Amino acid sequence: MKLDVYKIDGSKTGEKIELKPAVFGIEPNDHAIWQAVVTEMTNRRQGNASTKNRSAVRGGGRKPWRQKGRGTARAGTIRSPLWRGGGRIFGPQPKDYHIKINKKVKRLARKSALTYKAREEKIKLIEDFSFDAPKTKSMAEIMNKLKLDSVKTLILLAARDQNIYLSSRNIPDLSVKGAGEFSTYDVLDSDVVIIQKSALDIIYEVLSK
Repeated sequence: MKLDVYKIDGSKTGEKIELKPAVFGIEPNDHAIWQAVVTEMTNRRQGNASTKNRSAVRGGGRKPWRQKGRGTARAGTIRSPLWRGGGRIFGPQPKDYHIKINKKVKRLARKSALTYKAREEKIKLIEDFSFDAPKTKSMAEIMNKLKLDSVKTLILLAARDQNIYLSSRNIPDLSVKGAGEFSTYDVLDSDVVIIQKSALDIIYEVLSK
């Protein structure tokens, strides 16, 4: 599959680049995609929800009344989970939800996601660009000229560019990632993937190991 390379003003440079089928033309593996997305979403969980059980609630050390003779149920503490102000039964406790995924599966999932985008013609190549200083207006103009100002878009950069990151963070539906650090979820969560021309080599290098 050959794609045109666009300028930041929305016009074509006249150059066409062939996408390597080893990354953008494989047989997609849906199960690998599912594993990668579930792993990422699960690892985002902080797992710091916490409640106090009967041993952690303050007070309740003295037996509230004698064992027998009052004609009511026995009670050993006023902090019983059955009482108002008592501890909580089986409440959530801090937990590590982190799970791992095989590196080969992770690479396969990203290649599968990129293949789906390529099949749907949702990948655009753009010439390398940068800003002298962070300016949201400049980034918004580029997206407008590419006719993607109202489309959920992922931009993959060849190298980390702080000015581009800062210029993009206040634009709705636009996210910027490095070509070597994007995830399967990043690709699936976007409608269009824009790849800088020089970022292709990094993607090939990362995903062809």
